[in-house]
This record gives sequence, structure tokens and C-alpha cells, in this order.
Amino acid sequence: MAFKPNYNQQRVVRARAKEQKKQEKLARKQEDAPKAEQPAEDGDLATPEQGETNGS
Repeated sequence: MAFKPNYNQQRVVRARAKEQKKQEKLARKQEDAPKAEQPAEDGDLATPEQGETNGS
């Protein structure tokens, strides 16, 4: 005879899997964050070219 389903245990397992997935996603995001924050190597966006004005 089969056991009756234990819904509370199934819910806990799903919640644990969800939390683990969330933690993995957060770790990937933190890993990629320093790469996205690095300025351009040649500095094109950081400093205006000589002779340019700021528009005023």
C-alpha cells in the first residue's frame, strides 16, 4: 500500500530548492557585478576629448 502524500514535506522541499536557486542567482550576479562596473580601458566615456564643450 502506498503512503499518503506529505504535503508539508513537499512544500519544505520546494521552498528549499527555491531558496537555493535564489542564492545561486545572487552569487552569479555578485560575480558579474565587478565586470560591469569597470570603466572603459581607453577612457572614451570617462573624459571628454580636447576641444569639446559640455554644451553650455
